[in-house]
Amino acid sequence: MNNVSGGIEAAGEKPVMVADKLSLTTPDLVVLSLLAERPMHGYEVNAELERRQARDWVAISRPQIYYSLEKLTQLKLLAEIKTREPAIGAERRVFTTSARGRTALAAALANENWTGQRDRPAFLTWLALSWQAEPAVVKDQVHRRQKFLKSEIAREEKTLEAVLNEVGHPYHEAVWMISLVIEQIKLELGWLQKLDRELPLRGPALQPFTNAPKVNKKRRKP
Repeated sequence: MNNVSGGIEAAGEKPVMVADKLSLTTPDLVVLSLLAERPMHGYEVNAELERRQARDWVAISRPQIYYSLEKLTQLKLLAEIKTREPAIGAERRVFTTSARGRTALAAALANENWTGQRDRPAFLTWLALSWQAEPAVVKDQVHRRQKFLKSEIAREEKTLEAVLNEVGHPYHEAVWMISLVIEQIKLELGWLQKLDRELPLRGPALQPFTNAPKVNKKRRKP
């Protein structure tokens, strides 16, 4: 996923445990939330997530969507409904979030883990290692990051305008999310300008091991 922070989604994501010991992943919760809005075919779920550019804020692939649909149906968190609408290709099953599913989703959203985690942006990792790169390369990479973020601001501002037109007011979670992303990008851009000015002053740590933990070296017995 190509996100603004440059973060890399962990492959071994810990599932969210809800009150009745269900183990739900983030893709499960995204599917539950979307189908709580209205019933959809699996194809529609994927198309709607693409329309909303959901992969900017959650790692969810098309195979994960279909896996979640089957899993959540077996757990009775989704229900299949009959509809007179024509099938979309081979898509004949229409799903909606059940009452049990809404309860599980609400319980998962009360988990404190949502508020106690930090991203590990790839750019931050690169910066930690960048002392091994050539100075010209470091400067070029900083400029590439600036260029990327400027393009992201333009894209997010366009998205925000479209969302505001759709929801009709500024007090909606989608508006808040995009506004936060835009502010974060602007903050990083300002910081990158400062970093660019300070690169010529870069130097090694003067006392690199002052606070390093001491290792007890036991003498071997003769």
